[in-house]
Amino acid sequence: MPQTAWLWLLAAGAVEIAMAISLKFAQGWTRPIPSVLGIVTALASVFLLTHAMRGLPAGTAYAVWTGIGSVGVTVLGIVLFGESMQPARLACIGLVIAGTVGLNFFNAA
Repeated sequence: MPQTAWLWLLAAGAVEIAMAISLKFAQGWTRPIPSVLGIVTALASVFLLTHAMRGLPAGTAYAVWTGIGSVGVTVLGIVLFGESMQPARLACIGLVIAGTVGLNFFNAA
């Protein structure tokens, strides 16, 4: 069951990234297709997260979900939109990853 929960959680995180990128392309709800895609993926992401939470602690699942989303959207923002790659910004993303891994590590102990 825990391995399945992690798969649900990884899928939820990936869909969360798609949601955020869709909303960026929606340009403040002015573009219908990305707007609808943003809403659909938001609902799908939460749906997948709820399935993951059946086998994982809520705090860990939520932290990993938001961490996947934060890191994924930041990386895609750099690649797709030319967003900043300042060292301090990248270090902060490293802290998000470290915090997420740490929560999971200390949850298992």
